[in-house]
Amino acid sequence: MENLNLSYETVFISDLSLGEEAVAGLVKKFTALIAENGEIIETSDWGKRRLAYPINDLNEGYYTLVRFTAPANFPAELDRIFNITEGIMRSIIVKLDSNVVAKNDAVKQENAHQEA
Repeated sequence: MENLNLSYETVFISDLSLGEEAVAGLVKKFTALIAENGEIIETSDWGKRRLAYPINDLNEGYYTLVRFTAPANFPAELDRIFNITEGIMRSIIVKLDSNVVAKNDAVKQENAHQEA
């Protein structure tokens, strides 16, 4: 059986109390980890945002979204690393429906073609 790469997206929240350099280091660490084990489709830094509820007495965090493709066994390892990394307040990894991903990519290509 061939090794299929599936589409995922992850959002993780970094602890701002560590400082800007540490937060940038965490973002770089996880984007590099994802790139080593799959292919990054899109990275979006949402920046500093207020949390819906306090986490460890903190009210703000730095949000990062990464869309990527990877083998099916990688998200479990990524989640494990998120959970043991100091400075990651929360994270979530979601498997994307391949039909939805294909439609979104087609719409983006059509919009880019119309703008050109």
